[in-house]
Amino acid sequence: MQAVRCNRFGNGRIYECMTNDRTLVTQALDGSAEGFKQLVAQHQALVWHVVYRMVHNEEDARELSQDVFLRVFQRLGQFRFESSLATWIGRIAYSRAVRHLERKRLPLVADEDAVLAVPDPGADSDPLVGTDRARNRARVQAALSRLAPLPRTIVSLYHLQGLTTAEIALMTDLPAGTVKSHLFRARQSLKTWLTEEEIT
Repeated sequence: MQAVRCNRFGNGRIYECMTNDRTLVTQALDGSAEGFKQLVAQHQALVWHVVYRMVHNEEDARELSQDVFLRVFQRLGQFRFESSLATWIGRIAYSRAVRHLERKRLPLVADEDAVLAVPDPGADSDPLVGTDRARNRARVQAALSRLAPLPRTIVSLYHLQGLTTAEIALMTDLPAGTVKSHLFRARQSLKTWLTEEEIT
């Protein structure tokens, strides 16, 4: 089997691999356990990122991630290469996370003035590095957690994972203009919250 060499791009954990999507899909569909294992390895960070940012609960995110790859396995024969494999898998992850939130009757988008609970930023900071960078990262993560699931995920995919608005639109099945609108409003909220924190 051909070895897969991956290169990190952007600031995120999505990988662009020299082995193309078609090769991995073909190997997995031909019954290669190793082929499907590589497919999972290449996309598990993306799946985790999408479901965790949406549901904001580690246990639920773990369960949903497993469910996503089960669905990928079951539906792999339906993948038509009309988008990248990462986008297709990301769309399944997003869809599963949305259904999970709907079952729990949690909103995808909060009211304009609603503020979600903010976790202790100290929990996210690196205890070995007492630098401004670690503190700033914790502040940004705390501010991100205040966003509703959909804008939080869009901001994270765009700024932390390096996806384009077009890729996010494909993944979420939203018009590109709607993605840009969520991105704009989320940035405004983050800017306001981070500025308020500096003042206090």
